[in-house]
Amino acid sequence: MTTDLHAVYRDLHQNPELSFEETRTAAIAARHLEGAGFEVLTGIGRTGVVGVLRNGEGPTVLLRADMDALPVLEDTGLDYASVNVGVMHACGHDVHVAGLIGAAEQLSAERGEWRGTLIALFQPAEEVGGGAQSMLDDGLYERIPVPDVVLGQHVGPAPAGALGAHPGPAFASADSIDITVYGRGGHGSRPETTIDPVVLAASIVLRLQTIVAREIAPRDTAVVTVGRLVAGTKNNIIPNHAELGLSIRAYNEDVRTRVIAAVERIARAESAASGAPEPLIEYAESFPVTVNEPAATERTSAVFRKAFGEASVLDPGQVSGSEDVGLLATAAGAPLVYWILGGADAQTYLAAASAGTVETDIPSNHSPFFAPVIDPTIDRGVAALVSAAREWLG
Repeated sequence: MTTDLHAVYRDLHQNPELSFEETRTAAIAARHLEGAGFEVLTGIGRTGVVGVLRNGEGPTVLLRADMDALPVLEDTGLDYASVNVGVMHACGHDVHVAGLIGAAEQLSAERGEWRGTLIALFQPAEEVGGGAQSMLDDGLYERIPVPDVVLGQHVGPAPAGALGAHPGPAFASADSIDITVYGRGGHGSRPETTIDPVVLAASIVLRLQTIVAREIAPRDTAVVTVGRLVAGTKNNIIPNHAELGLSIRAYNEDVRTRVIAAVERIARAESAASGAPEPLIEYAESFPVTVNEPAATERTSAVFRKAFGEASVLDPGQVSGSEDVGLLATAAGAPLVYWILGGADAQTYLAAASAGTVETDIPSNHSPFFAPVIDPTIDRGVAALVSAAREWLG
């Protein structure tokens, strides 16, 4: 019996789970894989699930979907909106899971038409940048065959049914850095007796903006965002410390390294200029640059053009968001092809594009209003995974 994937999607959307807490989602994936005849391994990297379907001699193809949701309060108004208040599938990983379930079941049913080994991997904790690495650290490729190619997709605010993979650096690296600067607190009326960490933090924020403007070549791309600045408890108290939260993105490892080095240099130098102690610099989430192997990307895109028509296949350009799927390919020494799957209502998107209001009228990933249309997004996602896998299987 064919699975009602639209119902699966609604259920996943209504019951989102945060990073490394995807136990219910993982159980759903495992149940469908077992029903389709896959050898199923669970608990890899804490909550990861992998299905292996061996079908004679031939290439090994890995299809990947991430499972985790975000700490976002949903505001879509959907009748299947999240019942977990403050948790939402605001990045579309529910689409990814439903799509991979459908693709795994279809490819299993079509075993007479291909040869090789199919791996369906449901990854935890993409949002915190640790899921892929946690599966690798847990001996992923000691438990399953090493893939010859890694394939996957990410739903986004493009017309539903559209597909697009950018060759080369496709998704930016992302590094989260927490900086604590220290001063000497005191009464707001006697600043001369203090070292003011608020002024110090403000100086760092302004100086950080010169990294991209004055240290990165115009031909390169980098982003330095200070998304968090916390200090003090009362208007007339100069605090002892201040905290800054940074997000850094780049498409080139050399640029990434230079930006991070500049951040550290500036934080230490501004602290020294203020007569303050050495700052504490801590690293949190970290995503590498996601690189689509050019020849493999063109091979897969050609299949999409043949299957879905030239007009449905676009080059989305470099995406400033980040992903950890590339770690699965790098560890295997295999090419990666990771594409965008459109999820926005096509007529609404085209009207917004005509009016120049896409940024304001089409909710993007991580928005509390992000809600991909079910039809045709889910079916096209399944078809894309199946056609790509069939191209690489024997």
